[in-house]
Order: sequence, then structure tokens, then C-alpha cells
Amino acid sequence: MADKVFVSYRADDEGTKHKNLLVAWSANDYFFPEIKFHDTSIGTSINSVNANYIKSVIKDRIKESDILLCLVGGNTGSSDWVNWEIETAYSMNKKIVAVKINRHYDTPISLYGKGAKWAMDFSKSAIVKALL
Repeated sequence: MADKVFVSYRADDEGTKHKNLLVAWSANDYFFPEIKFHDTSIGTSINSVNANYIKSVIKDRIKESDILLCLVGGNTGSSDWVNWEIETAYSMNKKIVAVKINRHYDTPISLYGKGAKWAMDFSKSAIVKALL
């Protein structure tokens, strides 16, 4: 059975590119046969400026997920949304996996002390190992 994964990322060019690549890998039986997952993250803008409504939609998606996978890009640590998603997943006892796009990027403070499994680079082998 495939895990349901909420991909948490800063919605800038770098984060969006790597999130889309990760989802494409999972859909490709030839490239990524070791792991399958259903992406439960939002992926599109929620048509609202009401932060409480947006948080309720995201919270429901995290709740229905087995894993929160945080893509750590160059600006991820400064994203209030990513930090909130990590804290929310942790409060729900979800498995947290962190994937550094570049091993030299700073770790978001909210990942410390959460028992996250790490992929220290954005490679197939590192991501598979962290997800299993």
C-alpha cells in the first residue's frame, strides 16, 4: 500500500521545481519502483486570503497523510507556512521526513527535536532511505 505524503515546501521556484520532480518520480514505475506515495499537499493556491481557512484546509490534508516530507531549500527556514506545517504534523504524531535540496542549506528551526528522518541531498537513494 502506498503512503500518503504531504509535501511541505516553500512555494518559490526552487521548492516548486523539486516538489514537482519528487511527485513525478513517484509516478514513474521505472525510475522510482521502491516507493509509491499519494501526494496530499495542496499544490495550487487556495482561493482565500483568510489564513484560518487556509490553515484548516492544510491541516485536514496533513491529518489524512501518513508522512510529512519537508523539502529544505535555500529559503525554507524563513517560511512561516512550512514551520507551521511541521509543527502541525508533529502535534498529530506524523512521521516527518526532511530532504535537503542542497546539504549546505540551513535546517528550519521547527525541524529540530522532531525525530525527523533525513535525506541530506535530493537524490533517489537518499530519499528512498529516509522514507522507508
